[in-house]
Amino acid sequence: METSPEREVLLNEIIERELAMFLATPNEGGVASCQQRPDTFRVMRRMAHITHEDATLKSYLEDLRAAEESGRNFMLEKYARMDDRLPPLSESPLLDEIADAEDEFMDEAAKARPERIRRNGPDMFRRYLRCELETLSPRTLALYADEVRRARSQGRNLALERHQWLADYLAAHPRG
Repeated sequence: METSPEREVLLNEIIERELAMFLATPNEGGVASCQQRPDTFRVMRRMAHITHEDATLKSYLEDLRAAEESGRNFMLEKYARMDDRLPPLSESPLLDEIADAEDEFMDEAAKARPERIRRNGPDMFRRYLRCELETLSPRTLALYADEVRRARSQGRNLALERHQWLADYLAAHPRG
């Protein structure tokens, strides 16, 4: 998946803002091992965002900027929601629509590419995603839902596309 210079700037700003939030998220046992690997975080978050359209990315960047201005930390909120330490941040029906679609994409992807894609259990993936989705603005949620609907109508699988991007990235950037 090739990206324009403008899209690269957009993705990089989103990921760096997310990383700052991630690194500022306290962990009960001290700094988590994943917090000690910011480059891995960057790759995985790029993978998460790579299939989003520019309008969705721009809206999400606005969400991140507004969150920072108001003192919110999306990563802290997501993990607190996963542990049921916060009440739901949103009750939008789009949360389940998106989470269900992405869960189906993951099931199909795991069946199509079992050598590359393994499920840790559908409940874990869906819960993680849904808690993350709760941090999004109504506008960003609506744009994401539209993307999922379009992908389905076009016969695309966003999870397969994301994993293909990751495979291509890893092939181009071997660890050594």
